[in-house]
Amino acid sequence: MTGVPLDHAMILCGILFSLGLLGLLLRRTLIFMLMSLEIMLNSTAVAFVAAGARWLQPDGQIMFVLILTLAAAEVAVGLALVLQIHQRFKTLDVEALAALKG
Repeated sequence: MTGVPLDHAMILCGILFSLGLLGLLLRRTLIFMLMSLEIMLNSTAVAFVAAGARWLQPDGQIMFVLILTLAAAEVAVGLALVLQIHQRFKTLDVEALAALKG
């Protein structure tokens, strides 16, 4: 088998997913939270492609296309929400938005 071993790819995916999760939990701006979600989605997509390549099945690439479609929809809806929130409240800080609840 040529290419990257499955163990190395899964370690990379685990590191990327962990970094995305840390970014999601530690940062409080909506833009950074959306970027962290994208990192997490891309790490799972790489895991599917690596596993599909390991077992010589096209399923991993099919899941990659589905994840890319989901990521595109998430970005479109997420950025629309961010624009509306910024226009209405003049901030993107999640803590400040949580304090506005009545």
